[in-house]
Amino acid sequence: MKAILIGATGLIGKALLKVLLKDEKVESVLVVSRRSTGEQHPKLKEELVDFDHLEQRQPIFQGDVLFSTLGTTLKTAGSKERQWEIDYDMQYNAANFSAINGVAQMVLLSSAGADAKSKMFYPRMKGQLDEDIQDLGFDQVKIIRPSMLAGDRQEFRWSEKIFTPIMYAFSWIPGIRKYRPIKDHIVAQAMLNASQLKADKPPFIELENIFRLAKNQPIKTNP
Repeated sequence: MKAILIGATGLIGKALLKVLLKDEKVESVLVVSRRSTGEQHPKLKEELVDFDHLEQRQPIFQGDVLFSTLGTTLKTAGSKERQWEIDYDMQYNAANFSAINGVAQMVLLSSAGADAKSKMFYPRMKGQLDEDIQDLGFDQVKIIRPSMLAGDRQEFRWSEKIFTPIMYAFSWIPGIRKYRPIKDHIVAQAMLNASQLKADKPPFIELENIFRLAKNQPIKTNP
């Protein structure tokens, strides 16, 4: 498998890059990024790009599977308009160019609660992207929807520092369990394994199935 990865410098992207480079079934990994990951590996190639003008680099999107973990926060983006450009436009453009170039699959990191009809900005943005990439002509699309992500981020997030321990503590409660935190390496392994699922499997992979998929266990239709 020849993998393409965008978002490789983020929490899940870094974990996914390590998983891809270690896997024997992965022949090569093309990282498309605005800055270098700092990693060196015989299978790794980096293309540094300006995501605001990605159309100038359309030909580089060549491979078998596009993995996207690109995303930011409203605080980092500075405005909803800029967050939409990063979380929606940049990912959609990369997906579109990949599909045009004949990339067969896409595995997208989305979010729990993503809903194109939501009145709230973030889940609406995520849900809209989830819907739109399915119309681009990929042979297979898998959309990973984890809850709160756990891992060592470069940027400090107060909300995660406060709520992650709380969610862990109360994860035994049925109503809260489906929102319990999930480690970055688990999501990363699930994304790789998702690329090996049969095309007839449902596109959306929610939290319980992410845990199962990371262990190569059969996913449930109604987890």
